[in-house]
Amino acid sequence: MSKLLIVDDELDVREFARHFFRKRGIDVSVASTGAEALLAVEAVCPDLILLDIRMEDMSGVDVLKELRRRNNVVKVVMVSGVEDERVIQETVALGALGFIHKPLILEELEKVVLREFSFQS
Repeated sequence: MSKLLIVDDELDVREFARHFFRKRGIDVSVASTGAEALLAVEAVCPDLILLDIRMEDMSGVDVLKELRRRNNVVKVVMVSGVEDERVIQETVALGALGFIHKPLILEELEKVVLREFSFQS
């Protein structure tokens, strides 16, 4: 079963996405902070992370940098309500697969996640 980690400081976003992807047969874990995300990556070993950029404790960019510093090559898709071309370029340079804008559009989110999981088959 494919494993997805959703990292977002907004409870409603986490829970909505968790429910949405569990209905599609995906094993979903969630984290509300960057620190929780780093712990969850070690514990769960997700196949894909949906990573919010703006969080209170540390940014999604910092989480991605830390993952790469640890030589973790997990697939990551960044999520944000703010479009900042510099940040997008930085995350792509760090190996992020893409960028999804908030508010989340379910069809777009589903297409991105299922596309990445189909590459594993």
